[in-house]
Amino acid sequence: MVEQIADKVLAGGRVDAAEAVELYRHAPTNLLGRLADVIRGRKHPGRIVTYIIDRNVNYTNVCVARCNFCAFYRPVGSAEGYVLGFDEIFAKIDETISVGGNQLLLQGGHNPDLPIAWYEDLFRAVKARYPSFKLHALSPPEVLHIAKLNQLTVPVVIERLVAAGLDSIPGGGAEILVDRVRKLLNCFGKASSDDWLDVMRQAHRAGLRTTATMMYGTVETPEERIEHMMRLRDVQDETGGFTAFITWSYQPEHTERGGREATGIDYLRTLALARVVLDNVDNMQASWVTQGGKVGQLSLAFGANDMGSVMIEENVVRAAGASYCMDEVEIVVNIEDAGFTPKRRNMHYELLGDPVFREREVPRMLSLATAREDGDDSIPGDLKNYPARSREAKRLRLAQ
Repeated sequence: MVEQIADKVLAGGRVDAAEAVELYRHAPTNLLGRLADVIRGRKHPGRIVTYIIDRNVNYTNVCVARCNFCAFYRPVGSAEGYVLGFDEIFAKIDETISVGGNQLLLQGGHNPDLPIAWYEDLFRAVKARYPSFKLHALSPPEVLHIAKLNQLTVPVVIERLVAAGLDSIPGGGAEILVDRVRKLLNCFGKASSDDWLDVMRQAHRAGLRTTATMMYGTVETPEERIEHMMRLRDVQDETGGFTAFITWSYQPEHTERGGREATGIDYLRTLALARVVLDNVDNMQASWVTQGGKVGQLSLAFGANDMGSVMIEENVVRAAGASYCMDEVEIVVNIEDAGFTPKRRNMHYELLGDPVFREREVPRMLSLATAREDGDDSIPGDLKNYPARSREAKRLRLAQ
């Protein structure tokens, strides 16, 4: 059966869910890798592997969703909760531009004290200061949170944010797009599977491109991982709006859920299977930030054609115990050592050129930055311009 399915894939055929399960459960790892590599070669015959220089900024860690797999969030009123001020974000953009970056990946918690006007004002301020800088911002659950908080529809929220400067939407918050799993992870309330997919449909209809993701390794079955991929494939058939797919393993340290992390072999098998199933998504991104540089490099033989982001800053995965760091130099070396040609890209996977560090001197980055220095509990003055909703925020604002 596995050999028949493999022959079908090699001939360019599309697998169904049952065939995908058969491959995942029974195909040897080297065969899965070979199938994925053949598909990657068809889609990207020039042996170019891309990466992007951007910064992953988490503008707030205050969140009412309380997903039990998340070590990053803090409840409303926590002494460890923060909201970044506009000037702090501008400083992060300046640092990103200095190393050749052109985009922020901007995501955060579901903070009840940030109305839609806060996001609009931030986006407009960024675009006024940095007209060509891109905002890859706000995952589908964040968009839903903003819609509910401000009693607006999702299309209206997207329209207003695009008018303010939103350029694209990241695929965070997907976890596993099966509601049985989402309920066990306590993330069903922030977005059901249908909710997440509908935000992406609405974004694509509005002309935005987005990414798609999957966090595996909690309570889902292999069949549910594949159901997740199939639902993404259906939306991609409908809209064509996904630029890339990124999968990573659950990071259990410091989380309420706990447990064990899936193995590197499981990661490579899951990535390769995604390349086979998601035949209508052109780009597969290696998750070196959770797997490390060497497994990230090996991903290029299991279907990945992109090494993701230099990142510069990371807070969510770090909170769960992972702290891998690769600057542009190390990403490029990993790509070249695997026998590929590295090229910078933008979010739309348009090629921008050769490595920046080979064109001019760029400071090395040997550790990822964080949202704030430890012990910085300052409240930005910007917040006084927006009415607080929670009792805790009202008390803090009054004290300020």
